[in-house]
Amino acid sequence: MFRRPPGGAPDEIEKLYRPRRSEQRSAAGRQGPTRRMPPIDEPPRRPSGAGRGRGYDGSGRARRIREQRRRRRRTVLILLLVVLLVLPTVFYFWADSRLQRVQALEKYEGQPEDQPGETYMIVGSDSRDGLTEEEMQQYGTGDAAGKRTDTIMVLYVPETGKPSIISVPRDSYVDIPGVGQNKINAAFAEALGGGPTLLVQTFEQASGVHIDHYVEVGFSGFVGIVDAVGGVEMCPEQAIQDPKADLDIEAGCQEMDGETALGYVRTRATPRADLDRIQRQREFFSALISKATAPSTLLNPFRSVPLVTEGTDTFVVDEGDHLSDLIGMALAMREDPATTAVPVGSTPTIAGAGSVVLWDEARSAEMFDAMQQGQPIPESAMQE
Repeated sequence: MFRRPPGGAPDEIEKLYRPRRSEQRSAAGRQGPTRRMPPIDEPPRRPSGAGRGRGYDGSGRARRIREQRRRRRRTVLILLLVVLLVLPTVFYFWADSRLQRVQALEKYEGQPEDQPGETYMIVGSDSRDGLTEEEMQQYGTGDAAGKRTDTIMVLYVPETGKPSIISVPRDSYVDIPGVGQNKINAAFAEALGGGPTLLVQTFEQASGVHIDHYVEVGFSGFVGIVDAVGGVEMCPEQAIQDPKADLDIEAGCQEMDGETALGYVRTRATPRADLDRIQRQREFFSALISKATAPSTLLNPFRSVPLVTEGTDTFVVDEGDHLSDLIGMALAMREDPATTAVPVGSTPTIAGAGSVVLWDEARSAEMFDAMQQGQPIPESAMQE
């Protein structure tokens, strides 16, 4: 028991035994801070600067950083739009301007009216334009002046159903306006004053089928396009040797480069001569378009850019045709088109014309009637 010091006043005694300030603070720390509870109707106050992001210092730095990020995102978006929209558009018009154009689809009296469906006349000419002397010798093309047609095909796209590739035998004996009866390829020969316009008119008059688009490619362009896609695989059933076409291939599947492919579609050194040739031309052209429009080609700039460059530099089209029409032709060719020819009736020899091809009147009329109506060609009118 403590004793009060003698004579000490109560206040002095209390001061003597009062805890020091440091002891008071220590005791207060153990007890914890006294919190003032807010009124029930007053929400708790948020500390100044809370919720403004990490690193907020009141200087506006965080806001400037956010604005810089937004500007960068806008810049990236604009660049993507340029790449995805502007550059392809510029590339399209540049490629379209490279196409060579001729007046092939002229209006004339007695021309068949526009018909349902769509037709493309595809002509492979033997023009040596663009070939050097060494290349003409290498490809076995000879050095004949002017140009004639080695290939005449019509791609027919009906309103509904499968498209068809129709070969027109170059020796087809028809009436050429202003010339008279002759082989249809004579309508294209410059020596007779012919060309694309007369060839289209001759076919339209002989068949009654309206032609909507015209596409032509020469030897040089053909070789370049085949090489641009990296070659085309074909599977001939028999070996073919033809010194005139500079061709020597074995039977069986093989990759053909431009030089070999040119000889393959030109040679007549097989039992049915020109009839075999037009069948090979249809098959090869279909395979070429399939390879050219395959994702492995289109998505590979080392294939697609040379393909566009070679194709647009060598294709000859009508003045009203554009790159979009060639794209439409390629897409139609990817739909696994039927391949056929104008039905052949006989192959007589006619004085002054030599061996010619006469169309089968009934079956060719059936084919052309279906085309005039925009309907698929019936199987009964198909020719191997």
